[in-house]
Amino acid sequence: MTPPVTAPTQTADAQPAPSRTVDAAADAEAPPLLRPHAEQAYAGELAALAAADTRVRPPSWRLSPWAVVTYLLGGVLEDGTVISAKYIGSRRLVEVAVATLATDRALLLLGSPGTAKTWLSEHLAAAISGDSTLVVQGTAGTSEDAVRYGWNYARLIAEGPSHDALVPSPVMRAMTRGSVARVEELTRMGAEVQDALITVLSEKTLPIPELSSEIQAVAGFTVIATANDRDRGVNEMSSALRRRFNTVILPLPATEDAEVEIVTRRVAEIGRALALPDEPPALDEVRRVVRIFRELRAGVTADGRTTVRTPTATLSTAEAISVITGGMTLATHFGDGQLRAEDIAAGLLGAVIKDPSTDPVAWQEYLEGVVRARPGWRDLYRACQDLADDGAVAAGGA
Repeated sequence: MTPPVTAPTQTADAQPAPSRTVDAAADAEAPPLLRPHAEQAYAGELAALAAADTRVRPPSWRLSPWAVVTYLLGGVLEDGTVISAKYIGSRRLVEVAVATLATDRALLLLGSPGTAKTWLSEHLAAAISGDSTLVVQGTAGTSEDAVRYGWNYARLIAEGPSHDALVPSPVMRAMTRGSVARVEELTRMGAEVQDALITVLSEKTLPIPELSSEIQAVAGFTVIATANDRDRGVNEMSSALRRRFNTVILPLPATEDAEVEIVTRRVAEIGRALALPDEPPALDEVRRVVRIFRELRAGVTADGRTTVRTPTATLSTAEAISVITGGMTLATHFGDGQLRAEDIAAGLLGAVIKDPSTDPVAWQEYLEGVVRARPGWRDLYRACQDLADDGAVAAGGA
């Protein structure tokens, strides 16, 4: 007869097990997250909206459509709670997107790179479902398993097909919860993988033929997909799949002032996560970067007098945010903390020059024809030229 197993007696030299108090303290001192999910970063605003929201909510929604729009565009509640703007753009466009999700239609956010498609998708999911993490990331290697379901092959071999051996996809989990599933870069996936969504979107069911069963979507389930309009021809959506989506086209910021506001807000948020100084970036430098990007995108200067060569780079708002954030990091750690022309020059060069065969010519022509002659921009011209000279020396030495 096997004797019962007893816990070893603790000796005088043995170290006591850590107490729950120590564990709690360790949890309290956990390092901050680099990028919290939207529902984590804005939990207070979401809770305040939920408490103040008396309007009708669609099935499984955490907030009413009105409250979702308020969360996205910002406002002040009756109790004085300030809701920050997450998206700066057309109110009607946002209302159409939210109204689509309140029906049984899926939503496709289409636009140029850097038009906040993913950002808007995440915040829509956070406001509606309280969970923005049910995501399928579209790539050339994304398989049907990521959209439908997969298998735990160890259990499949040992037990055969069963619900316990099934590995649900984010889409399947969203269907069972009545939540929002997100599909990022839809047109990056192969056509056969895209079309796995057709039955899900039209019949609101996901067949599992191996088990002779299906998953039926709980009320509130929907899909938000994003696609880059520059990806046309990569993997075109079938007409059958297109018909299952309502498409909302997200434009580039309409004005320079709007784009400056977007960049300033996002840089401040990212700066807090990176422990950069609380001071906002120098507005003059933000405006210069935004103007350069807008002029190179449009192929003409802001006054309409000078035509400029357009580089192959996207030069999106997201890249402008990256240039300013990189410049602030340089100024903080290697300067006096004040954002200056020399801090943004390297970021500009990296953002503009993507094709080394043509983009350097376009950039140099812009520097000589626009930046050099523009009043108050000589410091930026010199910083960019110095950087180019340093690069030439380094290349020659190598």
